[in-house]
Amino acid sequence: MRVRAARAGRRRRDHRGVPVSRIPDEVIDEIREVADLVAIIGESVELRRTGADWRGPCPFHHGKDRNFAVIPRKGIYHCFVCHASGTVFDWFMQRFGMDYPSAVREAARRAGVVVPERGEREEGPDPHAPLRSAVAAAQEWYARTLQESPQAEAARAYLRSRDITPEAAALQGLGFAPRGDAFAGAMRALGVRDEVLLEAGLLVRRDDGSVHPRFGNRLLFPIHDLRGRPVAFGGRLVGEGPGPKYLNSPDTPIFHKGQLLYHLHAGRPAIRREGSAVLVEGYFDVLRLVLAGLEHVVAPLGTGLSPEQAQLLRRVTGSVTLLYDSDQAGLKATFRAADVLLAHGLRVLVATMPPGEDPDSLVRARGRAGIDAVLQDAVDVLERKIQLLDRKGWFAGVAHQREALDRLLPTLRAPSDPLTRELYVSRVAERLGVPRETIAAEVARARATAPAPAPRCAVERTVPAAAPRRPPGARQEETLLRLLLLRPDWRARAATEVSAALIEVPAFRAVFEFLVSPEGTRATEPPATFDDRLRAVWQRLLEASRRDEGLDIDQTYEGALAALRLRADLRALQAERDPAARIRRKRELQGKYSAADMQRLGYSRARGRGPEGAGR
Repeated sequence: MRVRAARAGRRRRDHRGVPVSRIPDEVIDEIREVADLVAIIGESVELRRTGADWRGPCPFHHGKDRNFAVIPRKGIYHCFVCHASGTVFDWFMQRFGMDYPSAVREAARRAGVVVPERGEREEGPDPHAPLRSAVAAAQEWYARTLQESPQAEAARAYLRSRDITPEAAALQGLGFAPRGDAFAGAMRALGVRDEVLLEAGLLVRRDDGSVHPRFGNRLLFPIHDLRGRPVAFGGRLVGEGPGPKYLNSPDTPIFHKGQLLYHLHAGRPAIRREGSAVLVEGYFDVLRLVLAGLEHVVAPLGTGLSPEQAQLLRRVTGSVTLLYDSDQAGLKATFRAADVLLAHGLRVLVATMPPGEDPDSLVRARGRAGIDAVLQDAVDVLERKIQLLDRKGWFAGVAHQREALDRLLPTLRAPSDPLTRELYVSRVAERLGVPRETIAAEVARARATAPAPAPRCAVERTVPAAAPRRPPGARQEETLLRLLLLRPDWRARAATEVSAALIEVPAFRAVFEFLVSPEGTRATEPPATFDDRLRAVWQRLLEASRRDEGLDIDQTYEGALAALRLRADLRALQAERDPAARIRRKRELQGKYSAADMQRLGYSRARGRGPEGAGR
């Protein structure tokens, strides 16, 4: 085993030493999903189909048997002997010695996806590269120990008791930390200094100054950052022993527990494809659902959902289904998580587990069909709260109704989206049989006294590699709104030509829907229903619109509308799964839109390949 340099620690340069630009996360996800991993690896490895997967001799340890698997549905490869594994990007790095940006670009070239060029200042070496390398080496050692060491027999037996095969454990990167100092000795033999292991949270120092491994007699789940690099571990105690049942790595310079989600690095493409994420409570719940073929699933890291984790989800989807246990503790955790998600503009559904079941046990008992049925019956979080209160008689009698409202208030005040909050207020007023204005006043008082939410930029400050970006077309949305604020006489035309679905930024959509409504066609002030945040957006747009005097209004309007329609057409193209239909759609787009239209959204043509991002 060797310690490999962490790929993000390298300077972002090509093979000539020229600085390269940052590649957007959504483009990386698309490349990974579209790239034909079987064809790429098949160029240098003789692969044969085995069920849904492909097998061949491992090119890394030069094996003769077919212990090397390529799993197209997951977009990964794995050797069950030397444990080499990864995505299409890892293949180009491990096999051909490319750095990460070069590997991404080569995979993009093979997949027919155009990578947009974005200039940025040159980045220096990653100061945390030694920590990343140490955690990567530890993950390899722990995984090998689980598969091969006699000390791991109890862990392997435990996994068998939960219907998890050694092959499935290997594919998910599970490992085992034995008792004693074997881990520390192995890392020292690789040249990893104790100081690095201490800083990475892999060793702890005793009061007498000696050091020993943090994890002992534990089944380990590797935790990855958004680039797929292992940065920490969650450890489950095997059998009896000292310490808590679950133990996570401590916060380190490369890991902050409240700012990552388990399996998000691998599940992100599926979440985008499904348009929703399934949020479960624990590592085994995620593992079981993934093994059942449900990939768009994530979990917090042993704690309640944090605002930073909700913000991570908001970047990749607009909807989350909570799949927690249905006991009292599970319901409390469900509604706490729901309020955090609503505060970040997400739609929240709640799926109800059968009594006594959790996602792991349900899949083991009823298979994928069992969990699919539960997810299909998911309801909005407010409706779920109303159901539970109704069953317990909380809507019978004035005293109970007052308490029912108090129990609903956290969910009523949570949504940052004003339309969701308005719908919630109306629904509760209808159920209680009181005027909507009365409920709205209660919600306003509750919001005024609620603690201030965590800063929305917290994730961006501490995880700069995953800083959020406005979606392609947000600038055109803003341009259109500025025009409508500047020229109220254009609002009636926009009401008939511009669908609200074309406006994706939630705050912009709220402003647009008001401007094209009967009350807003001549309005010069925001409506009373707008909260402080929306009023600030209105004011910023209004001030910016005053600088637009002298613009060609017709050309500006048509250009912005064309760009937004192009974006919708590209989304439809990306959702098209039939290759022949996708080719036809691409050709239609090339004839329908000009290069200037595509460039407004950051898309470009390349050798007849069509718009960037439309390669699916």
